[in-house]
Amino acid sequence: MKAITSLFAGALTAALLAASAQAAEVTLTVHHFLSPKSPAHAKFIVPWAQRVEEQSEGRIKVEVFPSMSMGGKPPELYRQVRDGAADIVWTLIGYTPGVFPRSEVFELPTVHGGSARATTLAIQDSFELIAADFADLKPILVHVHAGNAIHLRDKPIRSVAEVKGLKLRTPSRSGAWMIEAWGAEPVGMPVPALPEALSKGTVDGALVPFEIVLPLKLQELTKYSVEGGDGSRFGTSVFLYAMNKERYEALPADLKKVIDANSGAAIAGEIGGLWDGVEAPGKAAQAKSGGEVIALDAAAKGGFDALGQRVVDRWIKEARDNGIDGQTLVEAARAAVAKHGAK
Repeated sequence: MKAITSLFAGALTAALLAASAQAAEVTLTVHHFLSPKSPAHAKFIVPWAQRVEEQSEGRIKVEVFPSMSMGGKPPELYRQVRDGAADIVWTLIGYTPGVFPRSEVFELPTVHGGSARATTLAIQDSFELIAADFADLKPILVHVHAGNAIHLRDKPIRSVAEVKGLKLRTPSRSGAWMIEAWGAEPVGMPVPALPEALSKGTVDGALVPFEIVLPLKLQELTKYSVEGGDGSRFGTSVFLYAMNKERYEALPADLKKVIDANSGAAIAGEIGGLWDGVEAPGKAAQAKSGGEVIALDAAAKGGFDALGQRVVDRWIKEARDNGIDGQTLVEAARAAVAKHGAK
């Protein structure tokens, strides 16, 4: 009797596994550079994968690979999805300078304020102006985080003059231009390398949002964080969540609809709001560790913004030299951000 029961149980298990394998018609891999503890992984990418699986009634299976566990380095993620080594990636456009020349407009100081939701919705409103950047991909979502604060190892700053001479990590080339305009030295590196750079003193500080403080334990490596008194920031970073174009096109029409229902305008407000919401824990961690969050007054932030406008002017000129109407892009981006209530 026991043997019959075991045989039945084994047959049932095999049948269930076979049914599960049959149900999953498509398996999609998602690759990104942050840890499983990061908000990007735990609050955006994994829930997105679960919704796609549920809405496809199990016909799509999504496997998420954090921390570059599929191999390579963060700047290679764009090529991985373009060439099909990964089906979907989440990456920074700043890791591949020159590849997304129009989309950079939303990173610029004085274009982004301090609201990820406002700027992410603005990107959707203006998407036709930047769509050419994504001709070789299927963009799922182009979004931003709440914006760059300045995080410093051991020197507080309360005016732009006090930044001069510091070495600061930059997430992008526009961020590097901004740091140069302040009279400081930009140091480019993927964000996973930042803790070691701060620990060794390779950099004096960094441009990152507060949401990355806890995953990277920056509250243990910095004593000061600086933002505008109204929550405004020093530019932001544009992120790309995108799928290999051929992989998307090969999906049955009804499964394409599942991806589309979890893309673009359908999720922009939610995801933008998510990035605004994950700032508070990082601020609290800095304060709890004995650090200080410095809120610049209007005059001090105005000093940074005046130099930020020089960065915008430089970007417009470069865009024009490359055959892109940068002035129109800046005006459209600012108007779209303002429409959604930027700080």
